[in-house]
Amino acid sequence: MKTKTRIVFGVFIWIIALLYISPLYFVISNALKGYEQVTIDPVSAPSPVIWENFVEAWNGMGYVRAFFNTFMITAGSIIGIIIVCALGAYMLVRRFPRVSSVIYIIIISMMFVPFQAMMIPLVKIASSLNLMNHLFGEIVIYVGCGVPMAMFLFHGFIKNIPFELEEAAMIDGAGTWRTFWQIIFPLLKSITITVAILDMLWIWNDFLLPVITISKESMRTLTLSYYFYFGEYVNQWQLALSAVILSIIPAIVFYFFGQRYIIEGIVAGAVKG
Repeated sequence: MKTKTRIVFGVFIWIIALLYISPLYFVISNALKGYEQVTIDPVSAPSPVIWENFVEAWNGMGYVRAFFNTFMITAGSIIGIIIVCALGAYMLVRRFPRVSSVIYIIIISMMFVPFQAMMIPLVKIASSLNLMNHLFGEIVIYVGCGVPMAMFLFHGFIKNIPFELEEAAMIDGAGTWRTFWQIIFPLLKSITITVAILDMLWIWNDFLLPVITISKESMRTLTLSYYFYFGEYVNQWQLALSAVILSIIPAIVFYFFGQRYIIEGIVAGAVKG
């Protein structure tokens, strides 16, 4: 690559990067300003820096309660998705190939059904099963919605694990259950972390499912709490943006520590499979 071409390419990359970073800059800078500075000069850096915006947003959102609800729903859903899909994919790969192929195709086909098409029947079923306004109910629904993608990734990954490993374990006297948990599951580390990260970002930031299944204030997630808080302080952008930052920080931290597994897991689980 010629020097001139390299320079042009580098400038282009920097422009794209700045376009992606600029919204985050505006959110952070305006969250640290007073009301007057936000309305008069939203572009400049905050002067002075007002940390009290975060304290007011924290209290106004009921952050601790909303964080607990979101954490319990997210953690429970991720654990459920991983257990169901890891075991399910293992059985589909290793048992009854013909029947398993049909079941696998049916499960994967649900990835192409938009959530909006399932909203009305989902609410009716959840209401009839008394799953509305319950953390457990949210977990059950998220597990059901998260199965297709996770099954696709686990299925492709398990297909690449040599069957000889399981045969050796069976010769040593291990049953199917023990073989899976002691031999197969430890090999699924990268794809398991990938599924956990992708589902965490989805569930943590999801708004559509909670807004149709949660009506009690005490059960609100962070996205719902922010929604109602923003409606109350729609004219005070410094408080609304402070609430945005408080809502997304946990997801950013989780993604930062697990990002290196995403590409590795997706490539191994989807491309090779």
